[in-house]
Amino acid sequence: MPAFAAPSPAPTSEAPRPLTPSPAAERAAPPRAVAAADSPAGTPASAVAHATTTVAPPQSSPTSSAPAATAVASLVPTPACGDEPTLPQTAGPFYTPNSPQRASLREPGIAGVPLTVTGLVVSTTCQPVAGALLDFWHCDSAGVYDNTGYRLRGHQFADGQGRLGLETIVPAVYPGHTSHIHGKVQAPNRPAPTTQLYFPDEPANRTDGIFRAALVMAVEDRADGKYGTFTFVLDLA
Repeated sequence: MPAFAAPSPAPTSEAPRPLTPSPAAERAAPPRAVAAADSPAGTPASAVAHATTTVAPPQSSPTSSAPAATAVASLVPTPACGDEPTLPQTAGPFYTPNSPQRASLREPGIAGVPLTVTGLVVSTTCQPVAGALLDFWHCDSAGVYDNTGYRLRGHQFADGQGRLGLETIVPAVYPGHTSHIHGKVQAPNRPAPTTQLYFPDEPANRTDGIFRAALVMAVEDRADGKYGTFTFVLDLA
C-alpha cells in the first residue's frame, strides 16, 4: 500500500477515494427503494463491516472537510478520547462504495430538518488523526435510501487537527430502526471500521435492537436546524 503523506493546503477538487466493497451480505442485497431494518437485533461484532482504501489518502485535505468547525463549539464531543474505541456496528445492506468527496450532502430537492455535525477523529491516546477518511450515508426524511446514485452519501477527510464537519438532514425513523447515520472512519493505511450515530431523546431508540447509547451524538436544537457533535476514537496501537 502506498505510504501516507500528511495533508497540506486544500485542493479545489478531488476524485472520490473508494473503500473496498462492502461485506458479502451487502453486495448480495438487491437495490431497494424503501429502507428496511439494517440488521436484526443483536448483530454480532463479527458481522461488522471493515474495509481498507485501495489508494493512499490525498496529499491534502479539502477546506470543506470541516464546514462548521466552530458552529457547535459549546457542545462537548462524546465519547472522550482515552475511552475504548468507538463501538463498531453493521454497515447494513445500503452501503455504496466510491461516494463523492463532499462535506455537504444537502442538494436541491432534499427535504428535511437541517443537521450540521462536527467533531473529531482521535486515537485512544487522545492524539488527533489527521487526514482520517470518513464516509457517511443515511436515508432521507421519508426513510428511503438512494441505492442507484449518491444522494445523501459522501466522504471527506479530517483536517490536520482531526476535525470533521458534515452538513445534511435528519434521517427518518423507519420500521425496525431508529434515526441514524452510518459512517466508516479510517486512519491512513488502517482498516475502516463501520459505526452508526444516533440522536438523543428519540423514542424509537428504546425499541431498536441495534441502538447503543455510546453512539449518541450531543445534539442542540437551534432556529436553523439541529447541531450535533461526536468524537470518533480509533485504536491505532
